[in-house]
Amino acid sequence: MVTQQWNSIFDKCIEQYHITDHVDEPISNPYTDGSLEFLMYSKNWIDTVQWHLEDIIRDPNISPENALKIKRRIDASNQDRTDMVEYIDSYFLEKYKAVAVHADAEINTESPAWAIDRLSILALKIYHMREEAERTDASEEHRAKCQQKLDVLLEQRTDLSTGIEQLIEAIAAGKKYMKVYKQMKMYNDPSLNPVLYAKEK
Repeated sequence: MVTQQWNSIFDKCIEQYHITDHVDEPISNPYTDGSLEFLMYSKNWIDTVQWHLEDIIRDPNISPENALKIKRRIDASNQDRTDMVEYIDSYFLEKYKAVAVHADAEINTESPAWAIDRLSILALKIYHMREEAERTDASEEHRAKCQQKLDVLLEQRTDLSTGIEQLIEAIAAGKKYMKVYKQMKMYNDPSLNPVLYAKEK
């Protein structure tokens, strides 16, 4: 299953990040630029850094100035995340462009890359829930509850991986077809965000 490889890439990326565990650590992608593996690693690195930015901004003692800086980094990261998802979908569109689509082919509620986006986030949930389940400074009750949650997350990864495999196989066979809609994020666009374009008047 190709999702096994992708899950392994996500886990490798998360482990690499936690060597320094710092949001300003530059990415060191071990895969060939332009390959699908390269894209998967890059995608998960964006998600991993953003995960920790979300932790930082929830510090009750964070200064308003620093909170604003982190919020703007999160906004920029969300844009990067969306762009990367669309880039990955473009990879699949190119790969399967010659497939003869069946007359009764169905469209899926989400594209392969948006499902992969959920798989990447799930890898982060699994990593951090495992940390909690293995915390030596936490109570036995805490570890037991987190282990139960971890078991559910692992089951969810199996199910999501299977669903992604089935979707890609159906696209490759012409039983389903892809349509990619650019997400058109509005909050970063000066021409679409009323707070931004009001200042230009």
